[in-house]
Amino acid sequence: MGPRLAGSEREAAARDWAVARLKSLGFANVRTESFKIPGWVRGAENARITTPWPHDLHISALGNSVPTPAGGLSAELVYFPTLDALKAAPDGSLKGKIAFVDHAMRANQDGSGYGPYGQVRRQGPAIASQKGAAAIVIRSVGTDHNRDPHTGVTNFPAGTAPIPAGAVSAPDAALIARIAGTGKPMAISLVLEGHPQADMPSGNVVADLPGRDPSLPPILIGCHLDSWDLATGAIDDGAGCAIVTTAALRAQKDGKPLRTIRVLWAGSEELGGFGGAAYAKDHAAEPHALAMESDFGADRVWRVRFAFADTNKALADRIAAALGPMGIVRDGGKAGGGTDVEPVIAAQKLAVIDLEQDGTRYFDLHHTPDDTLDKIDPAQLEQNVAAWTAVLTIVANEAGPISGSN
Repeated sequence: MGPRLAGSEREAAARDWAVARLKSLGFANVRTESFKIPGWVRGAENARITTPWPHDLHISALGNSVPTPAGGLSAELVYFPTLDALKAAPDGSLKGKIAFVDHAMRANQDGSGYGPYGQVRRQGPAIASQKGAAAIVIRSVGTDHNRDPHTGVTNFPAGTAPIPAGAVSAPDAALIARIAGTGKPMAISLVLEGHPQADMPSGNVVADLPGRDPSLPPILIGCHLDSWDLATGAIDDGAGCAIVTTAALRAQKDGKPLRTIRVLWAGSEELGGFGGAAYAKDHAAEPHALAMESDFGADRVWRVRFAFADTNKALADRIAAALGPMGIVRDGGKAGGGTDVEPVIAAQKLAVIDLEQDGTRYFDLHHTPDDTLDKIDPAQLEQNVAAWTAVLTIVANEAGPISGSN
């Protein structure tokens, strides 16, 4: 389907394809559940260091960025090595200037750097606005070393004036840092024409594999259908939808399981998790037993975590034992689900299982033009499906109550 930015015609086309595909695979009750979103539309974008040494930058606007003035914006560029350094800048000190915020994200197997370093993108533009900046440019939140910028959403809290916001590639960010180290004044010209657009159409695609006992609450497994618009969204999150859907089908190959398995292909995850919130609202009166999500690429599952009530300890032990021969280790941390299932987990206090994937190379590709199908390793994708199939086969045939931890 190609890039499928939330609210776009391509996301709508992907929903139509998904409905037809899930029906052809034998799912029941396949439907689109529509909702509106505060969307965002990308426009022309370019940036150039003009002082002290001219250099064209590879830049991508961040979701929710507002456009630069007609003809673009030229201003002094002020370097901040960290988000904390930006926070420490005096109020009003950036008036008429453009902030640049650097960071030092590194690759980790569990992807843990994305939480703290991702705040440069999530919070940095709003903080720069509060300091008086006319715009902000950040080092892309990623771990690669090529000239592909990483996009992603930012947010401007109520009362904060939105400003143009973009991310440059890692080599361009390194160049800016080196120039800043010389002490020479820097200036930049910037064009970012992306803009927010209200009331754009989105929707979730929901489908069931009915179980033998419809009185038992279903197992919910999620992924998201939308993607950023720089590439095809293969790792984020086409792979996740393939994994959970194939595993659901395999879990019933030896006969219909006891519980219904429900697949949620959520819309508009990237712009703010709107699909997960809409699902929780639309299904608030419908009990669920357990929720899981795949949204971290397609590299091998290496760890499992649970959020189960004490009464389900034996169930967790059985699942861990089934996963052990695949090289998947049990961890004492608490499972959280993911953006597309977290709202219903929180509302209904559901049991959760996280099958955590190796994220060592995930942020090399995340939200970049490199997120394409050739990055999927078929053997690692198959290991994901095997792990998910093993888990679903167990939980979908659990006759007793399945409850989340407090």
